[in-house]
Amino acid sequence: MSAPTSRTPAWEISTLPFSERESIVERFEARVNAAQIASPPTKDWVRKALQRQGARRCPVRLKRLSPDVIVRYGDRLAELFEEYRDDVIHAQPYEFAVGFQPQSRSARVEELQALTEPGEWTDEWGTRWGRRAGGVGASPVDVPIKDWSQLDAYLGYRMPDPLAPGRLDKALPVLQMHGESKYCVGVIHLSLFERLHCLRGMENTFADFYTDEKKVTQLLEALAEYLLEFTRRSLTTPVSAIFLGDDWGSQTRMMVSLPLWRKFFRAHYRRVFEEIHRAERQVIFHSCGNVFGIIPDLIDIGVDVLDPVQPVAMNIEEVAGKFGGRISFSGAIDDQRLEDYSPQEIRDIVRRTTDALGRPFGCGYIGAPANTVALTVPLENLQALIETFHEELK
Repeated sequence: MSAPTSRTPAWEISTLPFSERESIVERFEARVNAAQIASPPTKDWVRKALQRQGARRCPVRLKRLSPDVIVRYGDRLAELFEEYRDDVIHAQPYEFAVGFQPQSRSARVEELQALTEPGEWTDEWGTRWGRRAGGVGASPVDVPIKDWSQLDAYLGYRMPDPLAPGRLDKALPVLQMHGESKYCVGVIHLSLFERLHCLRGMENTFADFYTDEKKVTQLLEALAEYLLEFTRRSLTTPVSAIFLGDDWGSQTRMMVSLPLWRKFFRAHYRRVFEEIHRAERQVIFHSCGNVFGIIPDLIDIGVDVLDPVQPVAMNIEEVAGKFGGRISFSGAIDDQRLEDYSPQEIRDIVRRTTDALGRPFGCGYIGAPANTVALTVPLENLQALIETFHEELK
């Protein structure tokens, strides 16, 4: 099959030989990294912007792409990122749905293959993941702690080691290239709540808060200790911030009550955020959906940047009016409709979003899609997004 172009039907991407997909992604990353190395530093001005101290424009993180987007558009997409470089660089040690794989692991999962083809695999935590054809990312399909009688054995023998040799190895080349001059972010997905339901299952987890408080507290304490140690290890690298993720919102409201969130999670988050601030780094907290109800708590316990401020779930003007100047923002461009807009509509949305979340608050806003961009988004829409976010404020 010939190499894909911007007109290649999305469904054909997964039918390319894996070696060809791998080659396209490697070439893309090499070109983008070379452009970053040749560009001016961003570390100091981005940090000041996220402290709402002003900048010539809002910083951007636009390489928030599923791997198959890169495969589909390849060199043409690389050209855009060479000309319009991201200011915020994520250094992710492994895809969260695949997890860490030590060199000693016999049956290794190839990340790119897992995220561009249908299939199933089991991560180091014992969670089984699956990806459907045409989907974005992967979701849990089976969990390791089906019954609380398994908990002690799991904590004693199966719980992963946050300090395992090699856990950060895949992030280190990015940090070696860019960590001293660019605003690099260490990434820790599935921080507490999402890891909890990846181990117990979503339905069980919601019931556990009411029926098995002692057991869920025991498991959460172990997960919080893991998270704290992993965070400490990440802080030994030249990152400017730590990005932690737990999705707490549905499209309309929080998935749990505020008292429950405070009872089981607030103190654990505070402890981790305090550790990050002690190291003089910033906290970026990712939580999809309508999380309006916990934003005051997140500000109080030390979140510096809230991601992704999903516009389908929250009114961004209301969020800005209530919390702007007390916290910075990230995301807020509706990835779920990015393929439906015209390029001009995207330009208008970018300018409106920047005017709402960034301009009034010292450019304390990271311009980005609200979540991973799917391969069905036209290249001309991505071009409009990237070019407009790089416009200087007038």
